[in-house]
Amino acid sequence: MNLRELVYGLYSRRVERRLDVAQGPKHIGVILDGNRRWAKAASSTAEQGHQAGADKIAELLGWCEETGVEVVTLWLLSTDNFDRPSAELVPLLGIIEDAVAGLAATGRWRVHHVGTMDLLPDRTQAVLKEAEQDTHNVAGLLVNVAVGYGGRQEIADAVRSLLYEHAGRGTSIEDLAEILDVEHISEHLYTRGQPDPDLVIRTSGEQRLSGFMLWQSAHSEYYFCEVFWPAFRKVDFLRALRDYAARHRRYGA
Repeated sequence: MNLRELVYGLYSRRVERRLDVAQGPKHIGVILDGNRRWAKAASSTAEQGHQAGADKIAELLGWCEETGVEVVTLWLLSTDNFDRPSAELVPLLGIIEDAVAGLAATGRWRVHHVGTMDLLPDRTQAVLKEAEQDTHNVAGLLVNVAVGYGGRQEIADAVRSLLYEHAGRGTSIEDLAEILDVEHISEHLYTRGQPDPDLVIRTSGEQRLSGFMLWQSAHSEYYFCEVFWPAFRKVDFLRALRDYAARHRRYGA
């Protein structure tokens, strides 16, 4: 172990000791950003960058378990990503499939897909469905894998599902308009039945949500980290939790 690693380990343990886990977030959303830029800086290919990012996920989930987090939502592939060249998109989908299958195979975490299935290739759909089925009764951390996800698309899908449900009941548009409130929408989101994220972390230095969990993050705290996702360390995670704990959450203006 070199001096830098020793100092990093000591600092990480110091930050961890000072955290009050009881006051920490229960649901964390993570925008895993910076794989391609990390790869470029390391003179690697985009595919290698995506693979390095996928390899980091299990570490993050382990840190979440240690700090009392109960739900993690990982944004792995947005609807906008389908505009990427097939030479990059196809390997990326394969890496995501392997990552999701690997999470399920551990038997430690309950995997749940959030996103639009219709946009995904048959193989990706099959992997996501199998991971959900295989981990349905797992009592561990709930891991939402956002694949083919867009915040606006989620809200549109929720409204569409709500309309179909009430049409099946024979409810008129006028009657629905009279009773419609925010809870009706929430009950049809991809994350229905789950708590909203307390904290949203984005790596790579970008300070925007890009449509991530638009509805659910209305009262979330945000933490923007400069480091690229494949280089995200436990101390970076602990700093995010420390920053969250230092804030006074306000619901409203």
